[in-house]
Amino acid sequence: MGSRVPSTAFHFRLDLHTGVPVYRQIIDQVRGAIASGSLVAGDQLPTVRQLAVDLAINPNTVVRAYRELELGGLLETHQGTGTFISAQKMKRSDAQRERQLAQIIGDCVARAGAAGFTVEDLIEQLRGLVSEPTRRR
Repeated sequence: MGSRVPSTAFHFRLDLHTGVPVYRQIIDQVRGAIASGSLVAGDQLPTVRQLAVDLAINPNTVVRAYRELELGGLLETHQGTGTFISAQKMKRSDAQRERQLAQIIGDCVARAGAAGFTVEDLIEQLRGLVSEPTRRR
């Protein structure tokens, strides 16, 4: 697999005030970037050491996130060359996908509601993401 640098540099961003563990934020950002097309099969992610330095976090946190993504089939690690977005999509049944999406939406609505936003506010933001697929968060 050739190492392809993402066409538009993908940057990880941490929010230490959300209560979401850092490794989970890394996982969610990689999954979100794959879903939006910001990261595609063959894109190379930063090394564990580089991402840990960039985010000022413990390398073990990056290892944990990368390992979970690899077990889920989203990443491939090649010794000596790096970590890449896998060409294989996660295989899940339709029921599993629906359950997972319902959970994500429920979590999102709950967090948004706690912050004073409405479902309509969320829908408006989601429509904005669809109309601007290259927009970065």
